[in-house]
Amino acid sequence: MMKERSYRDSVHFWGAIWDLSVLAVLILVPVALCIRYEAWPEIGGVIQGFIGVAPIFWTVGCIEVVTYVPMLGTGGSYLGFITGNLTNLKVPCALSAMENADVQANSEEGEVISTIAIAVSAITCTAVIALGVLLLKQIEPFLNSPTLQPAFDNILPALFGGLAVVYVSKNWKIALAPMVFMIALFILVPSLAGSVGVLVPVGAAIAIAAARILYKAGKLD
Repeated sequence: MMKERSYRDSVHFWGAIWDLSVLAVLILVPVALCIRYEAWPEIGGVIQGFIGVAPIFWTVGCIEVVTYVPMLGTGGSYLGFITGNLTNLKVPCALSAMENADVQANSEEGEVISTIAIAVSAITCTAVIALGVLLLKQIEPFLNSPTLQPAFDNILPALFGGLAVVYVSKNWKIALAPMVFMIALFILVPSLAGSVGVLVPVGAAIAIAAARILYKAGKLD
């Protein structure tokens, strides 16, 4: 009798299949358009563009895997990386849901809550985008209103600001070191504001180092 797969083995099996399927679709869509219209890009331009963007995106992609997988769990990670927009949407949704449910990210309960939160987030995002596309002409003046521009510019800080209050309040001693470092860094080098994905593990490393120092010094409760 074939041995029944465990939950995590099953998630890894189907997650790999769906990830590879999405990758194939992403590649085949432009290939199909090129075949249909008989318009192929020059190989030199493709290589030049690839060299320009691949190091950045591949680096951020590797960093996101190392940083976000422990937060999201197995199912949530596969689903989040397939649907995309992790930093802006999926991670805040998963963390907020686990916080409200009072579960740990590395627990079985946290695994379930994270996956459900990301799934609902993906469905909601898709529905909103579809509705926006259908009503684009009608809502365009509203979206381009100068009055609303400051709100759109602060959506991401508002999301992570709300989460930060909860997590910083849990242990402000550990949070203080990465907060001070990042604030000083962005004040001194404002251009790094666009490299948040790369700096996330830097902040995590600082927090871990600060926690170890405080623990050795007996300053943690």
